[in-house]
Amino acid sequence: MQQIDLNSLAQFVTLARHLNFRRAAAELTISPSTLSERIRELEARLGVRLLNRNTRSTSLTEEGERLLARAGDAVAVLGEAAAAVGNGAQAALTGRIRINGPAPAIELRLMPLVASFLARHPGVRIEAVSEGDLVDVVARGFDAGLRYDEALAQDMVAVRVGADQRMLVAAAPEYLARHGPPEHPEALARHACITHVFGSGNILPWSFEKDGQARDITPQGRLAVNSSAAALVAARAGHGLVYAFDDYLAEDLRSGRLVAVLEDWTPPFPGPSLYFTERRLMPPALRAFVDHVKAEGKVRAARG
Repeated sequence: MQQIDLNSLAQFVTLARHLNFRRAAAELTISPSTLSERIRELEARLGVRLLNRNTRSTSLTEEGERLLARAGDAVAVLGEAAAAVGNGAQAALTGRIRINGPAPAIELRLMPLVASFLARHPGVRIEAVSEGDLVDVVARGFDAGLRYDEALAQDMVAVRVGADQRMLVAAAPEYLARHGPPEHPEALARHACITHVFGSGNILPWSFEKDGQARDITPQGRLAVNSSAAALVAARAGHGLVYAFDDYLAEDLRSGRLVAVLEDWTPPFPGPSLYFTERRLMPPALRAFVDHVKAEGKVRAARG
């Protein structure tokens, strides 16, 4: 077997993480064709096939899985060692972090942390992609994901992001003057509700809880949207009741453009969690971001 250079192994590990030549090449700042050629050269030197490739997908062979298991941590260690020299780890940290999650989790909890992290690490790039439906972050080439209290696979680690959150029901004063405020979640059946529809066609249920009683209501209404911004515009115009995160509603509630109802039925709940594959070692940029999230959580806890 010919001698294998570390750069080839690092390129293979990046490709194995993304299982997508275009995304891996972008992270490596080379062309997909160059990456493909270098992987073929690595396979030739090893005398084994590392990848199954076709026009639609890329997957690891059994030999590729074994090489990743042995080489992945070694490449990460070498990357961290290189980052620790020269101008220091803070200045030298580079790489891209791809995160997937629902828009509210990204906008309300992730973004404030991203801003402070990027200010400290100018060599890091973060891509935050929001989708209405849950996705397999590993299969889609993401480094991490955001979720609200969903069960995670056993090989995943979760770190809480941000403070508790709360959903509120609100409407314009004009709407409430015409129809009166609902006194109980069951009364929503008699109201115009501005619903949130996912790409799958499913309607987001409105969840309520009081004195140990839980209610999940699938609202009915003539208007359905798939963004909080659109729902708020409709609510301000008096089209009906909106169900949204309190952060989104805060300014409208302060100004009186909207009025909250059923507040005693909408207690706070834990914010989202950042989750990622459990590995002894992970890409330095992702590790630094996870540490940043943890540190910010401790600061919030100390402030009470």
